[in-house]
Amino acid sequence: MDAQEEKYIKMTTPPVEKLICRLAGPCIVSMLVTAFYNMADTYFVGMLKSNAATGAVGVVFSVMAVIQAVGFFFGQGSGNFISRELGKKHYTEASQMAATGFFSALATGLVICILGQLFLEPLALFLGSTQTILPYTQAYLRVILLGAPWMCASFVLNNQLRFQGSASYGMVGIVTGALVNIILDPILIFGLKLGVAGAGWATIISQLISFCLLLVGTRRGGNIRIHLKNFRFSDHLFLWIFKGGIPSLARQSLASVATICLNNAAMAYGDAAIAAMSVVQRITMFGASAMLGFGQGFQPVCGFNYGAGLYDRVHRGFWFCIKVSTLCLLVISALGYCFAPKLIALFRDDAQVITYGAAALRYQCLTMCLHGWVVMSNMMQQSMGKTIPATFLSIARQGLFFIPLVWVLNGLMGFTGIQLSQPAADAITFLCAVPIQLHVLRGMRNKK
Repeated sequence: MDAQEEKYIKMTTPPVEKLICRLAGPCIVSMLVTAFYNMADTYFVGMLKSNAATGAVGVVFSVMAVIQAVGFFFGQGSGNFISRELGKKHYTEASQMAATGFFSALATGLVICILGQLFLEPLALFLGSTQTILPYTQAYLRVILLGAPWMCASFVLNNQLRFQGSASYGMVGIVTGALVNIILDPILIFGLKLGVAGAGWATIISQLISFCLLLVGTRRGGNIRIHLKNFRFSDHLFLWIFKGGIPSLARQSLASVATICLNNAAMAYGDAAIAAMSVVQRITMFGASAMLGFGQGFQPVCGFNYGAGLYDRVHRGFWFCIKVSTLCLLVISALGYCFAPKLIALFRDDAQVITYGAAALRYQCLTMCLHGWVVMSNMMQQSMGKTIPATFLSIARQGLFFIPLVWVLNGLMGFTGIQLSQPAADAITFLCAVPIQLHVLRGMRNKK
């Protein structure tokens, strides 16, 4: 039995609950570590005792979200296709898609790097930098842009490995890179006295190491190897990348736009307000990372079994994920609500930052438990190739609802309105997601 056939059996025959848990383990670790080292820059830069420096990391976060959006567009688009084709035992098509998604992301990352360097200052101002934050933003952003090509490609490799049921290889690359980033941050920021630019260098060096390890992972465990000869400039392949990746691109891009809107709205309340919302973003991302990792363990199971026509397994896996994710989020949100001031103080021990940030974090904890349904529904629809409902749910939270709410509530309630805009957007998104996902589930039952 060859490696591909053995992997097919492993993905379509064991009890679906045990299979999801096995695949979710490495994904959860990867997401927790990713969120942790996303917070590492904020933590160490916060030790510079400057609200402007801390705010700059939050401002540049929107650019990193764009880089991640491109990586997830090509990674999710190619990965969803790969998992379904492997479920159908179409191995040649899967290999061509893997190469096409990888090299397309690498080229797009290079374009982002060049354009970003050419328009560095206008970009920094557009992202929401005040005049005091601007020098720090430029120093950090200039370095981060240099790593855009391999950062984009790393997200593709991680997603493709995960959709092949080999998340453990992705975990090794991400965890190693995270440890390197955490070690390098204090050395470069304080030891070499590079300041906020040192945080940027630590990030892109660690991402390069992750990229190399992920590339090695594609040559292990029966995974699809990346070869330039398999790249195809094919309308068919790019159409499926678009259909599978547009929900992720929309979600990540709108997260970047939402951060820009948030920074611009908070600008009127000073650097402390921008720093506070930046810290809250990182904390809530970390809080939801375990749930996202669990959902990522479900995605290859969904793709393989949907491609193989095993719809009962897909249905059972979805409801299992809903129960587990909702319970976990209830526990996380309760802890976040109780310890909000202490969590904010870990990153910036400033009275005004703590006051602003603790209130915002507590408001978001009130609706965090709803996020499980939205995310699991979105992931399932994306894995099944349901582009329209998946895209709607991707843009709803940070785009359709959050962006208008942050301006409307700011006008009505001041900074309290800004703090309330995210939980309000989460609640509305949940109300929309319930009937959409129930319709998809009914359609799958009818198809069976």
